[in-house]
Amino acid sequence: MNAPEKLFLPDIQATPDMRRLAIDEVGVKGIRHPLTVRTASGASQSTVATIDMYVGLPEHVKGTHMSRFLEVLQAQHEPLGFATFRALVATMCERLDATSGSVEMRFPYFITKKAPVSGVESLLDYDVRWRGEMKQGVFSCTVSVTAPVTSLCPCSKEISEYGAHNQRSHIGITVEVDGDVTVERLAGFAEQEASCEVFGLLKRPDEKWVTERAYENPKFV
Repeated sequence: MNAPEKLFLPDIQATPDMRRLAIDEVGVKGIRHPLTVRTASGASQSTVATIDMYVGLPEHVKGTHMSRFLEVLQAQHEPLGFATFRALVATMCERLDATSGSVEMRFPYFITKKAPVSGVESLLDYDVRWRGEMKQGVFSCTVSVTAPVTSLCPCSKEISEYGAHNQRSHIGITVEVDGDVTVERLAGFAEQEASCEVFGLLKRPDEKWVTERAYENPKFV
């Protein structure tokens, strides 16, 4: 009796596809996986990412090796950065014999913020997305950050004798990068354009500050 590892197991997906139909993207999506991200200070922050991984399927190939996507991901242990992300996408394409491929990672990221008057510290979460794409050996990468902010309506302020309408808003920034960029920097760009930043924890003097700050800095959204 033959041992199971000695048995021949047919690999249907590896057989030629006579239909000659290429597919733009095949792969896996919605993978939840631990991730380490480099912070602005050079330290590391642990989070959990939702990940999509795809490669292009040539017209002469019937299918791809789905398990290899996870093998490539499991082998990545370095903190997320431009160089490590590019290496991940390149390794995925190489392992799957593909000339094109993409990886997208979406995850929450926390920044410690100090209240403007009391100085009390608290964490605020930001939604982050890294997307890398490889085509014919050329790598491109975009980083997106969504920051919660306060907006106070200049129209409401103009027509009201007391106060003005204000709301929680979200500002999204997407940049194409060719090197490392921090979430802190992109979040800062977004917050500078708002009526006021959002803080996780405020004391009474801080409430006065953010209320007056927003009122003095009305912005349409």
